Amino acid sequence: MQELVTKTVEGLGYDLVEIERSAGGLLRITIDHPWTPGTDKGAEQFVTVEDCEKVTRQLQFGLEVEGVEYRRLEVSSPGIDRPLRNEADFERFAGELVDLTLKAPLGAAADGQVSANRKKFRGRLERGAAAAEGQPSQWQLLWSEEPPAAKPGQRPSRKKQELPVHVLGFTLDELRDARLAPVVNFKGRGNSAAAEE
Repeated sequence: MQELVTKTVEGLGYDLVEIERSAGGLLRITIDHPWTPGTDKGAEQFVTVEDCEKVTRQLQFGLEVEGVEYRRLEVSSPGIDRPLRNEADFERFAGELVDLTLKAPLGAAADGQVSANRKKFRGRLERGAAAAEGQPSQWQLLWSEEPPAAKPGQRPSRKKQELPVHVLGFTLDELRDARLAPVVNFKGRGNSAAAEE
């Protein structure tokens, strides 16, 4: 089934992001537009309802011909918490805010800066030091801890407290999960443009 779905989605000019089978016979396919290195982030296309309909029709036909059992087929875009699965995804979203979950906690490598049992991090994704030939690519995450919350009834300080920036170096094989951090701006484009002026 994986091969059939991949061929169908890529044959229609899309990237296959994820295939999920869940209880109740739901088959969920996540698609995206292909990314070309060097493309301006503002010029990227988003997956539309028409894109999902086109892939759904083609997949329904292919799955029926192959006799794949499912009750419901759902084709969707990756959404604001898009999973990062491979090197190309990391290249594409370098500079973005991401959520990472490590396979193993940092342990002694944390050197007391963060909890030795910590596996989850949110920060800015960046390319790390160049890897030696034949070695996996290095990436890093830059983050600052949240400032301590004000006590109930206490006024928050007006001074912006400078928090230390931490750097976590990692390779893709050390990750259990990586996703874009879902950041929503309720102010809208008009307000942010006016604020910048």
